[in-house]
Amino acid sequence: SKLTNLGHLEMTWRSRVRFHPLLVRILHKSRLRYYGKPEKKMDMPYQAYFEVADGSGMMSMVLWNSLCPEWYHSMKVGTVLLLDKYTIKTSYPFKTHPTPGDSQMKRFATIEISLNVRDPPTEINIIPEEMVKPEWGLPEVKYRFITRSELDDLPNNHSCDVIGLVTFVGRAERARKREHSEDFWLYRWAHAVDGTSHQPFVLELFATSQPDVFEHIHPMTYLVCTQMRVIQDLTENPSRTVYLTTSNESQIFITGWHKGQPYTKDAKVKNFIQWTKSQSEADQIKKTVIGGYYPFPRPPDSFLKY
Repeated sequence: SKLTNLGHLEMTWRSRVRFHPLLVRILHKSRLRYYGKPEKKMDMPYQAYFEVADGSGMMSMVLWNSLCPEWYHSMKVGTVLLLDKYTIKTSYPFKTHPTPGDSQMKRFATIEISLNVRDPPTEINIIPEEMVKPEWGLPEVKYRFITRSELDDLPNNHSCDVIGLVTFVGRAERARKREHSEDFWLYRWAHAVDGTSHQPFVLELFATSQPDVFEHIHPMTYLVCTQMRVIQDLTENPSRTVYLTTSNESQIFITGWHKGQPYTKDAKVKNFIQWTKSQSEADQIKKTVIGGYYPFPRPPDSFLKY
């Protein structure tokens, strides 16, 4: 059928009501957001953002309401979509944005694609990877993997992806979203090593929309975390530890979930797998810890410094 592209949409969207179908690849995926309120009667007040791209650039796409439980888990990073009967809206200005793996990619930030269950009902088709043709010109998913030896030199809030062997995982903890609020964030601490440093990655993992992964992070699993943010303690604390925290677009994968993921082709991921093959499993197991209270960042060792 006659297709359009994201660049053409941005130029012509104000003058059209009906748009030609779109063929795009998902490059980033946000966590599922619940926006229900007691006074508003909505069946399924859910929303999820995706960043999708074709040969012309990248744009946000929003999945609304009852389409979320139907499609959210099928729409993975790397999935190719054929979309028809979608609508175009001006972008929501306060949305978070992932850092693209390809810094050269053009970003269309003024508008976003809206997928709705009615007015009009969007038609969504997932194209199997084996049917995707090179001549469609869809970009590949690119990552920004770093090793532990590179982490200390990165600036605060830098975005990166990491892979490591889990050596510690803490219990699930809760933090209030706001003071006096009844809503909580669920998170847990983990350590992962990749053989490039004596120090582990210290990871603050908030529960994303992947409870089946979040609950099964165990020592000795291969852990991949994407779109993590660097947190550098900017005080003059000599014992400061740099750590990584999840963002709204973070995805987490553990052993058993890696097959077919786009990052398996990444050079740093392949290097990590080579390193794990040289390690003795019995030696690594001796260094692993699970559960317990993990105060972090650690307080100074004396009251005077405190």
